[in-house]
Amino acid sequence: MAATRRRAAWLTLLLASLSARAAVLPEDRADALYHSYDGGGVEVTGPSILVRKGDNRNFSVSANYYVDSISSASIDVVTQGSPYSEQREQKSLGVDYLHGDTIMSLNYTRSEESDYKADTASFSISQSMFGDLTTVTLGYGRGKDDVLQNGNPDFSEPVDRQQYRVGLSQILTKNLILGLNFENVTEEGFLSNPYRSDRYLDGATFVYEPENYPRTRTSNAVALNMKYYLPYRAALGLGYRYYADDWDIESHTAQVDYTQPFGKRWILDVVARYYTQSAADFYSDLFPRQDAQNFRARDKELSRFSDVSLGAGVSYALLSHAWGYIDRAEISFKYRRFWFSYDNFSDLSRNGPVGDEPAYAFTADVIQLYLSAWY
Repeated sequence: MAATRRRAAWLTLLLASLSARAAVLPEDRADALYHSYDGGGVEVTGPSILVRKGDNRNFSVSANYYVDSISSASIDVVTQGSPYSEQREQKSLGVDYLHGDTIMSLNYTRSEESDYKADTASFSISQSMFGDLTTVTLGYGRGKDDVLQNGNPDFSEPVDRQQYRVGLSQILTKNLILGLNFENVTEEGFLSNPYRSDRYLDGATFVYEPENYPRTRTSNAVALNMKYYLPYRAALGLGYRYYADDWDIESHTAQVDYTQPFGKRWILDVVARYYTQSAADFYSDLFPRQDAQNFRARDKELSRFSDVSLGAGVSYALLSHAWGYIDRAEISFKYRRFWFSYDNFSDLSRNGPVGDEPAYAFTADVIQLYLSAWY
């Protein structure tokens, strides 16, 4: 669980810097976030605080503090271990420098939990051209992690990651913006989970054995996004992302979103997304025998599965005019529901013949509450 969470958090952090932008520094602002995830026996809650301040000329500095309180009784934990609780803390610092039509950004993140330590640094440079109609972004990220194991002080394995990325933002018409992004990620080290096991057939039953992953992974992804501004103050967004790696996983993601202001203070957002992926070439729900092959995995995130999500959000402008040092303030609430369906990962918590157990599926709810102030 920990390794999967860290990989996801690291990629999410770096992908956020891919959004191409015109050569304007981010606004001075402060954000307070409460987030909650509940699904598949896993509960994650916690706050996040982000503060950004610039000199109104060339520099903008940001700092973020993020906490996850995790309580897990997931399908892996229920069938192979016992429920647990832990906390993850993440601290980030970032600097943006504006020079002419160029913005250079440097970010550093430190994440810690009981069995995983992660350090990530990233750099990007964005260049606006052709009257700010076109923005090109190039970026590089490097992550160094330490995988630990609770209860085993002698266990420590490194993970080294590098990410290369390029993005293009193009204003095609007064109403249409196009974004095209490409990323390459290379990973080397302990890419497995020290707690997880695969299973193999032993007569009429099955037996667990430790998983064994390759120690390298290379992936490529390309994403295309469009935003069309409608004549009645609304906006329609469409997005598609294709991903492939040398573990033989391919995925497709399609998303549509819609934004509609109401009056002077309200904004409504709705979003729908579909995701599907193939399985890793060394994944199996049930291997035929012990040590059936060199690399083995039974991680549901490496299986063949799909998910659908629907979400909605509402934002309300708290101030109609400036108040003291605060220029404006906003409160936002977002909710999203996920439906996960696994094609070749069995639910071992339910009865069934060995190798023919019911397929696993679950739902998840995500809640985010923001309070933002610009100054």
